Amino acid sequence: MAQERGIYVLCDEVYRPLFHSTDKNEKNPDIPPSVLSIGSYDRVIATGSMSKAYALAGIRIGWVATVSMDLVNLVADARHYTTISVSQIDDQVAAFATSHPCVDNLIARNQELARTNVEILEKFIEDHQECCDWVKPVAGTTAFIRFARDGKPVNDMELCKLLHREEGTFLVPGSLCFGDGIDFKGYVRAGYVCETHVLEE
Repeated sequence: MAQERGIYVLCDEVYRPLFHSTDKNEKNPDIPPSVLSIGSYDRVIATGSMSKAYALAGIRIGWVATVSMDLVNLVADARHYTTISVSQIDDQVAAFATSHPCVDNLIARNQELARTNVEILEKFIEDHQECCDWVKPVAGTTAFIRFARDGKPVNDMELCKLLHREEGTFLVPGSLCFGDGIDFKGYVRAGYVCETHVLEE
């Protein structure tokens, strides 16, 4: 359909390596292929960075991948206009982090942390199912959790403010950030792949 209409397909694959609830084998059919596997369609763009799955947010390195040399040249021109150069230290750290065996150890560590923490969060939700539920994530580092009282969504803005004020916990209100104040009432986005002791507290 995109090809018929000449539509660009952009997929942010920043979490792509972090499939923590599937078999670790990359050939596993439960692990979706990169958007670049769509085939020869040249208006497909994938982006990634060191910040999420690699847990190296301080390394300000990311990438754009496409099969189209025209798009590569457009992105390169824009980059040259906006960024003179990246930090050589960041570049070297990113190169080391994505080399073998470092990248394997890094992803394995983050997958294990995600597996451990998603189980802790799942137990919390099960223990409080009278007021919250979710669709358990199988990848990534964030969850979308719905809170309700007497079957009605809570005010997610007020809940987030209360948790921040009283507990120092920072959650993102779903209706404000994703629903224009209309949709996703009662939902919060929670990051759960922090150090396990932080999540438990």
